[in-house]
Amino acid sequence: MATPFYVAPEQMMKDRAEYARKGIARGRALIALEYTAGVVFVSENPSRSLHKTSEIYDRIGFAAVGRYNEFESMRVAGIRLADVKGYQYAREDVTAKALANAYSQALGSIFMGGEAKPYEVELLIAEVDDDADGRNGHELYHILYDGSIVDEHRFVVIGGDTEPLTAALESRWEPDLDRDAAINVCVAALGEVSGRSMDPGDLEVSGLDATRARRRFFRLRDQALTDAINADG
Repeated sequence: MATPFYVAPEQMMKDRAEYARKGIARGRALIALEYTAGVVFVSENPSRSLHKTSEIYDRIGFAAVGRYNEFESMRVAGIRLADVKGYQYAREDVTAKALANAYSQALGSIFMGGEAKPYEVELLIAEVDDDADGRNGHELYHILYDGSIVDEHRFVVIGGDTEPLTAALESRWEPDLDRDAAINVCVAALGEVSGRSMDPGDLEVSGLDATRARRRFFRLRDQALTDAINADG
């Protein structure tokens, strides 16, 4: 009788983490940055239909990097979960924290061996304050491939060149940025790290704006995006 092949649990977890990290790092980075009235998501993504960001619920946005089919399935599952909870209870009961915890549990289970391989994804779940001036603070949760969850503030980079982008953002970020200024901070950081000018047609820009009506999610394209980038001079 053949002896079963044995791999130490520590080595198995290390190998799965390395596999997931390499897969995520191959993709282009995404930046989420808080501004006075909300949060902006900015990434290099020339596709017009395969988005990295979307609305989850009234005040909640979703952003992801990694394998598209994997994070798309998680996005759809989050929308369904939010819809059911909002229908059964109240719309105000659907929160970014609850969704982030659900995503954390799902990714943690997959990473620990629920699937043949770990998901090659990192997620961001954002929620804007009901107060348009954001004085109570917006929420931004970063969920890693292994289910780890981090409560982020100011800005966060996922996928791609995280360290140089974080350094570039640190040197540019200021408190009380408006939406267009926040977008320009992100675009400038992407351009600095890539070493080339960022064309609006190669960017995916979206976010959450607490000054909007019930649905706070927005997406900027074409002339609207060009105007926002040029607004900062």
